[in-house]
Amino acid sequence: MKKDKYGFYTTDYIWALKLENKNLRAQLDAFRKGHSYQLLLHFCDHVTKKKDAEIRAVQRQVAIAQNETISSRNAWSQIFDDLDKEHKKEIKKLESEISRRDRRILQLEQQCADAKDKEAEWRRKYYELSEKTENLEGLNKKLTAQVNKDFQNSSIPSSKQGAGRKKIPNGREKTGRKRGGQPGHAGHRLTQLTPTESHHLPNPKKYANNPEYYPTGNTIKRQKIALTIGVEVVEYTATEFRSRLTGSRVHAEFPEGYDTDISYDSSVKAFAFLLSNEGNMASGKIREILREASKGRLNISEATINGLAREFSLKSPDERKKIIESIMESPALNVDFTNANVNGSSKQVLIVASPSANATLLVGRANKGHKGIAGTPVEGYVGTLVHDHDTTFYSYGTGHQECMQHNIRYLIGSIENEPERKWNKRMLEAIRGFIHYWNGLGESDPELEKITEFKKLYDEILEEAKEEYENEPPSDYYRDGYNLYLRLEKYKDSQLKFIEDRNIPHNNSLAERKARLYKRKQNQVMAFRSEENFAYICDALSIIDTMRQQEDHDIYENVKMIFSRKKHSD
Repeated sequence: MKKDKYGFYTTDYIWALKLENKNLRAQLDAFRKGHSYQLLLHFCDHVTKKKDAEIRAVQRQVAIAQNETISSRNAWSQIFDDLDKEHKKEIKKLESEISRRDRRILQLEQQCADAKDKEAEWRRKYYELSEKTENLEGLNKKLTAQVNKDFQNSSIPSSKQGAGRKKIPNGREKTGRKRGGQPGHAGHRLTQLTPTESHHLPNPKKYANNPEYYPTGNTIKRQKIALTIGVEVVEYTATEFRSRLTGSRVHAEFPEGYDTDISYDSSVKAFAFLLSNEGNMASGKIREILREASKGRLNISEATINGLAREFSLKSPDERKKIIESIMESPALNVDFTNANVNGSSKQVLIVASPSANATLLVGRANKGHKGIAGTPVEGYVGTLVHDHDTTFYSYGTGHQECMQHNIRYLIGSIENEPERKWNKRMLEAIRGFIHYWNGLGESDPELEKITEFKKLYDEILEEAKEEYENEPPSDYYRDGYNLYLRLEKYKDSQLKFIEDRNIPHNNSLAERKARLYKRKQNQVMAFRSEENFAYICDALSIIDTMRQQEDHDIYENVKMIFSRKKHSD
């Protein structure tokens, strides 16, 4: 099919189409006028009628079906309406229930909020009460620990516990035997003395003249010892001369010791001195006893008695020198400070005791610490110092041993106030085992294997203590056990030194016993009036105690000998 340049079909093509259309119309008219067409038309009418009848039947069925559908729809509609009413009723009921529950929920939420506020308030009060309870329990623990402190679990001496203190226990085991001497024991009998007067009793006639009796050759002796106090007065006289030129009065020179009208012999001085410093008797009481014992003839003044310590100190420099020499040569020294009262001021007494040389030195000082040690033998001592963990002493000596008895007391206190901890019980048992081993050495040297074993056990217990205090820190109200652990850890080289050397004691009890020498005198005097007299008393106590330690049974004669020496200048 051809198109021109403007897109239209050409004229020839259009005429061809018109011709074809004319031919086709002519054929159609001929077909309609023919017999076939009539038959076909008749057949179409028949089919059409048949189909119309079928259509009408179907329409009737459709109408019936529609009626049934409408009835069903109406029935279902009624059912659905009823269901819808029921559903709406149920929905309304549920909405009402929901609304009621919403109100209940809101009410419960409000109650919950109020309960949470109350809970927060109660929790706050609980925490406050818990904190107060914890503080009160801690305070109670602290006060209980303070009240229960005694000589067994602290450094408090048994003499300072006051009323109601614990009874000092008797460590001896009960045997069930009766008191007194036991069968087979040799006993301790009094020694008979040389008699100053002797009498022999006449033989009874019922034995001497009776042939049934004969003498055995033994003599039965029984003595009664009496004490006689007498006063001997030695007097020197000299003729007095007077110069006609000058009027001066002169006489022969009296022997030494007769410097005044009345002087006292060294025997009187020694006796009064020992009563004062060994017996710790007051000067007035000593004066009274001497006066009564001498039937009024000896009437020494209190001032003279008080001045005996000064005279004794000035006449005994050699004894003090020997004590210092013994101390400086000792492998170990027990050292300590104790308080003193001098004219209302607090002073200190440095106690130095040698366990090997049996020597004691008491030095009166104005202060403790480094000032108290300056100028004393401790300052230049080369050896091991045994002390009660006074850190001042760590600057002196070449080795140190802390008092294990104090550690035992502190461990007992820790066990009483921290019963839940285990390290303190193990350490107490271990230290007692160390001491038991040391006591059993005798003259033997400690074994190296034992020393290594003890030190390993000591380190294990300290590690256990570290873990316990890390897991459960110490209470703010009781830290003595924790502080003890820290000290045992920091100064562990000064805890077990005694097991390495038999000459080093494991406690400082010796220095504490020597401190009582001064304490008993202090309790009797109450307060010294001057620092000079304070120093003289310390010298006197040092010399007397050293004499007694060295088994000098004639203390009185030695003191008498010192008083008989020439008087040294101050």
